[in-house]
Amino acid sequence: MSNNIQNQFVPDYVSLPGETLEEALEERGMTQAELAERMGRPKKTISEIINGKAALTPDTALQLELVLGIPASFWNNLERNYQEALARLTQKERLVKQVVWLKQIPVKEMIKLRWIESYKDKVEQLREVLNFFGVASPEQWEQFWGGIQVNFRKSNAFESNFAAVTAWLRQGEIEAAKIDCANYNASQFKAALQQIRALTVESPEVFQTKLVNLCAAAGVAVVFVPKLPKTRASGATRWLNPNKALIQLSLRYKTDDHLWFSFFHEAGHILLHGKRDVFLEDNGIETTDKADKEQEANLFAANLLIPPAELKRFIESDQYRSIPGIKKFAREISIAPGIVVGRLQYDGILPRNHGNKLKCKLEWV
Repeated sequence: MSNNIQNQFVPDYVSLPGETLEEALEERGMTQAELAERMGRPKKTISEIINGKAALTPDTALQLELVLGIPASFWNNLERNYQEALARLTQKERLVKQVVWLKQIPVKEMIKLRWIESYKDKVEQLREVLNFFGVASPEQWEQFWGGIQVNFRKSNAFESNFAAVTAWLRQGEIEAAKIDCANYNASQFKAALQQIRALTVESPEVFQTKLVNLCAAAGVAVVFVPKLPKTRASGATRWLNPNKALIQLSLRYKTDDHLWFSFFHEAGHILLHGKRDVFLEDNGIETTDKADKEQEANLFAANLLIPPAELKRFIESDQYRSIPGIKKFAREISIAPGIVVGRLQYDGILPRNHGNKLKCKLEWV
């Protein structure tokens, strides 16, 4: 994440607008008293402006334009730049005391993933991290993202590493902002899911772009964001605004069956639950003690991927006991065989160590 302001030279001192005014008077051989008389101002006012005890106001700038022939815009810019530089110095003094906050943020990992730029200066690094999170101070980060945690309900992912999870969620927001989505349309999203189901047999190079485009056309931004160390987040769903939903996936389990189940699980939340609901999944399909809405999303994903009637027929045929049988069934219902294996394992029909070669391993490029 780049920040043009930070790449500019910011001096550790500020030049008073009054110093420039004093130089202008010296060039003209004009005293402060004469200037005051020509402007109709008290001598004390001119002295305070020159010594930085009073601001150079727009009204004063207009008078100086008439008396000295120097545009009012020049004086206004001088005063504005001075006040900004003064504020930056004050802010820097405050940030110096807050640098210690960076110790709880996974800065090195975020730099490695190119979410933020690296700075040798600790204060500049702090600015970069605050800019990434879109907050003005560590205190505001605590307040804002603490509220996000509450909205996501109690989650083991937050308990594992609060700062890392918030960074992951924030990167999801940033990536989602780059996706131009149509206004959300539930019917179109349902239709898109049927097309996306057919993509499970494709490679990531093929399915990722198509999946994102199909969902964007229905008002749902889908982003793939690598998880940070010490986090348990496998997926998240929330509404960025009334017309744009976000599905965020971390590829935590690194196999196609988990990825696709996570995606359709999150899609289920969007279709089945309200726009105020937010969900952070920390255990994917491994979790059994789900709340009602999680169970509904699980059932939605399971049934969409493998229709119950087809699954019942397959199990009763005993074909699930062999790799060729699993492959044949997967072809019949047009789905990746790894998804079939994952479902059978989850239901306890297959041992956890059986059929794993049919699962596609997924890695971040």
